[in-house]
Amino acid sequence: MSVHVCHLTLSHFRSHQRTRIELDGRPVVLSGLNGAGKTNILEAVSLLSPGRGLRRASTDEIARRPQAVGWKVRAEIATPDGLRQVETWAEPGGTRQLRIDEKAAPQIALGELAAMLWLTPAMDRLWLEGTEGRRRFLDRTVLSFRPDHAAQSLGYEKAMRERNRLLREGVKDSGWFAALEAQMAQTGARISANRHHALAILARHADPDSPFPEADLSLDCTAPTDEDALATALAEGRRRDMAAGRSLIGPHRADLRAVWAAKGMDAAQCSTGEQKALLISIILSNARALASAQGGAPVLLLDEVAAHLDATRRAALYDAICALGAQAFLTGTGPELFDDMGPRAQHFTVFEVDGLSQLKETTP
Repeated sequence: MSVHVCHLTLSHFRSHQRTRIELDGRPVVLSGLNGAGKTNILEAVSLLSPGRGLRRASTDEIARRPQAVGWKVRAEIATPDGLRQVETWAEPGGTRQLRIDEKAAPQIALGELAAMLWLTPAMDRLWLEGTEGRRRFLDRTVLSFRPDHAAQSLGYEKAMRERNRLLREGVKDSGWFAALEAQMAQTGARISANRHHALAILARHADPDSPFPEADLSLDCTAPTDEDALATALAEGRRRDMAAGRSLIGPHRADLRAVWAAKGMDAAQCSTGEQKALLISIILSNARALASAQGGAPVLLLDEVAAHLDATRRAALYDAICALGAQAFLTGTGPELFDDMGPRAQHFTVFEVDGLSQLKETTP
C-alpha cells in the first residue's frame, strides 16, 4: 500500500481560512484559475515532510492576511503501520511546531513517516540557474532514500558556519579549527556518500522506454569524498579560506549535472519542454525506486505539471502515476488538462469567494 493523505484541514493558511478535504488515496486533481489557491494546498501537504515546504516560505509568510493569527495544518496519513495523525502549525512570530499522534516531534520524524517528492514551476529553470537550487533538488531526492541525510546536512552546515566565523575574525587557534573541520569532514563524507548512493539508485530505476527522456546524472564536486582526505583538505586550505572569509571546499560546493542520455545533450542546452520532461523523468525514477524499496510509492506534488507537455506526454505521465499507485496532487488552470485521468483521480475545482479559497469536488 502506498502512503497517502486521507484527510487534510487547513486553518488560516494563506488564502484558505478553513478548508477540509477528504481523500481516498487516488491522485488528486485541483483545477482553477490562477490565484484561486491550488498551490497553497500543495504547499500545506509539503509541510507534512521535513523542511520549509515547496515554497521555502517563512512561518509568517504562510499565515493568512490581514488576520495574521498564525496557521495550522492537520492531516491523517495512511501508512503501512496504520493511520497517523500529524499536526503542524506556527503562532505569529513563532517557529514551526509539530505533533505526530498527539506527541511533540522533531521535523526529521516526518521523513520516516512519508516520502514526498515535488515539482513546481519555479524548478523549470533548475538547469539554467545557480547551483544552490540543484543541490537542494538533489538533497531532497537523497532525503527520500536516507531520512538521516537531513541531520548530516544540518551538522555540516552548523560546523561550517562556525568555521566561517573564525575565518572572518582571523582566529589562528588550530585547535578550534581542527574540531570544526573534523565535524565537517565526518558529516561531509556522509553527505557525499548519500548523494552518490541516490544517483546510483536513480540510474537503476530509469525507464529507457518512457516518453520522458532518460537523464544521465552526475555529481560535480572537487572536494574529497573520504573523511580523512576532506579533513586534510580543509586544514590545508585555511589560509586561502581566511582570505576569502568562507570555506571554499566541501560538499556545499557540489553541483548536480544532467545530460539527456539519448542525445548526449546537457540539460542546460535543452528546450524548456525538454528540461521539464527531464525533471519529470527524474521524479518518476525516484518514485519507482521508493516504490520498489518500500512497497509503496511516495506522495507526489506536481504543480502546473501540464505546462510545456504535449497531450501524449501528459497522458503518459498520468498513466505512470496510476501504474505506481501513487497519490499525486496535480494542479492546472483547466479541468480539460486532466481528461485522460478520468475516474482514476479525485477531481476538485478551486475557486475564490470574497477573498477566500473554496473547494468543490467534481465528477470528471
